[in-house]
Amino acid sequence: MGAITIPLLTISTIGHIMCVAFSPDSNRVVSGSSDNVVRVWDGKTGELLRELQGHTGSVTSVAFSSDGNQIVSGSLDDLVRVWDARTGELLRELQGHADGVTSVALSPDGIRIVSGAWDKSVGVWDGKTGELLRGLKGHTRDVKSVAFSSDGNRIVSGSSDDSVRVWDAKTGKQLRELQGHTDVVTSVAFSPHGNRIVSGSRDKSVRVWDAKTGELLRELQGHTRYVFSVAFSPEGNRIVSGSDDKSVRVWDARSGEQLRELQGHTDYVTSVAFSSDGNRIVSGSWDKSVRVWDGKASERLSELQGDTGVLTSVALPSGDSRIASGSDDKAVHVKTGQQGHTNSVTSVTFSPDGNRIVSSSEDMQVWDAKTGELLGELQGHTSSVTSVAFSPDGNRIVSGSWDKSLRVWDAKTGEGLMELQGHKDWITSVALSPGGSRIVSGSWDRSVRVWDGKTGKLLKKLQGHTEPVTSVTFSPDGIRIVSGSRDKSVRVWDATGELLRELQGHTHYVTSVAFSPGGDRIVSGSLDKSVRVWDGRTGELLRELQGHADFVLSVAFSPDGSRIVTGSDDKSVRVWDAKTGEQLRKLQGHTDFVTSVAFSPDGNRIVSGSGDNSVRVWDNLNFDASWVVDADGWILSGAERLVWVPSTICNVLLCPHNTLVLSRNGSATISFMRCKLGTVWHDCYTP
Repeated sequence: MGAITIPLLTISTIGHIMCVAFSPDSNRVVSGSSDNVVRVWDGKTGELLRELQGHTGSVTSVAFSSDGNQIVSGSLDDLVRVWDARTGELLRELQGHADGVTSVALSPDGIRIVSGAWDKSVGVWDGKTGELLRGLKGHTRDVKSVAFSSDGNRIVSGSSDDSVRVWDAKTGKQLRELQGHTDVVTSVAFSPHGNRIVSGSRDKSVRVWDAKTGELLRELQGHTRYVFSVAFSPEGNRIVSGSDDKSVRVWDARSGEQLRELQGHTDYVTSVAFSSDGNRIVSGSWDKSVRVWDGKASERLSELQGDTGVLTSVALPSGDSRIASGSDDKAVHVKTGQQGHTNSVTSVTFSPDGNRIVSSSEDMQVWDAKTGELLGELQGHTSSVTSVAFSPDGNRIVSGSWDKSLRVWDAKTGEGLMELQGHKDWITSVALSPGGSRIVSGSWDRSVRVWDGKTGKLLKKLQGHTEPVTSVTFSPDGIRIVSGSRDKSVRVWDATGELLRELQGHTHYVTSVAFSPGGDRIVSGSLDKSVRVWDGRTGELLRELQGHADFVLSVAFSPDGSRIVTGSDDKSVRVWDAKTGEQLRKLQGHTDFVTSVAFSPDGNRIVSGSGDNSVRVWDNLNFDASWVVDADGWILSGAERLVWVPSTICNVLLCPHNTLVLSRNGSATISFMRCKLGTVWHDCYTP
């Protein structure tokens, strides 16, 4: 068994944790989350001290003032708010950003506030009056992170344009641009003396730079997925980083050596920070917990050993004297995997005959839909693939990518047939016309484009959306195109380019759209957690489907139009009656957000892709599940707890409606007849 690092304190909360910070005296922790709330906690006991409510979007960044008397928060509602840290009173609201605020920081003297936002700008504000002093322009994509130097004279920013930029805080002049990262820069910070800058990126690396010359001093490698947050220790000799690989890592800032790996979070780590004395580390995660760790300890705190087989479950139910346990030599059978995605799955779909599945992530893979065998990989894109689609005859696959290109592939040989260039930013969605003669694409550049499917020639550019386009598709007759956008609208176009109608009603970004098989209805999903069904001809809202507890990320009609399937940030796949809006089935098994869903051509199966890196195929949809797995890893039959399984097994466990789990980590099945129940728990587990 591997080592387990035990946190000093674990705080569970309601929303996904987006950001955390210590107060200057290290006695309090502030967190921001996806439920729009700022929370202040006792840093030693974990007691909730107060909730700061008022934001109407996810809270992405929080910071204490140097005297600990104020808290600044940034939110996707486009606002920066300043609060009294003791009473929770809202002191002022800073308005000026045209899109979601992603990062905030205070100058050391507390006089100024800096903010970064999706509108590509860095704002510098008067911390007392809330007046916008200046806007720093230069980044070509959204700004992810900002920070002041210790003397308050410089500002550093990181962006989705892959760059780190250093600015004069007083004049707004750009001093230098640090190039080297090959993907989005998610987090930046100055060292305490201001002579170094640390940056984290989706390219999985942490980089340390000379703040004055811009020279790259060292690159810290070890994380296996996106790095989301970085920070220096108060003395500047250590760096802490948090990642999509669910780990917190501590590094020697001079040598780049990894000192520790802190494991315990069950979802990606969004934010990390040192306490003012450097003795503790706080981390926030998408698993809805805040954890406080010993920042100095260098040895393993405990090592647990168990059965002769891999121990897969052990738990003590609250208020119960029994322990339920299972191991892979007894109750749980684990099938190891060597093939699969190493990062979040972004798009999935069946081939027209239902025999193959294509899925995308940082790569593209084609699978046998019945056996789960990997048939091939399509290689050529230079960045993550966001969307995939089969041609109606099943002979071609079309893909769109962050590298701004569309590619057409031979579905049988994997040969690249054509590359379509023209979009000026990420491509988010692709689809083929019913005859396969045209391709439609949507992009972060706010345009919808129609291409000749055989020659690759650009036929039409549809403009009108005021924010990035997230989803596009053709009507079944190929005459219309529907598009969804971050401008909260659904638009229906004549495929020749004329805007026919605009469907308004969603209160947050539209993430996914689809036509019904008859073309008479349109379904849309949104970050407002709703699914809406519209009349495809008039634009009238027919019904709203409510039930998801978080963002809806993908929607699709069944082939006969009688059902709708949806995937959500709440980790569930749901099936609905398309006419009544009744929820027919809730499919649980994914351990992270569900990014993409689709029906098989016969309507009997559903395929889903997820942030847990897996593709799942669901069947037997007409029968209720005999058991489910809850968020804590308990397998439930009705209200009864049967057995607990750890997250490593939950990630690949075949649930009642699952016929396949396609994952690099393999798959697991459980036999309840072989689970052990009893008080003599050491028979299965020895500490």
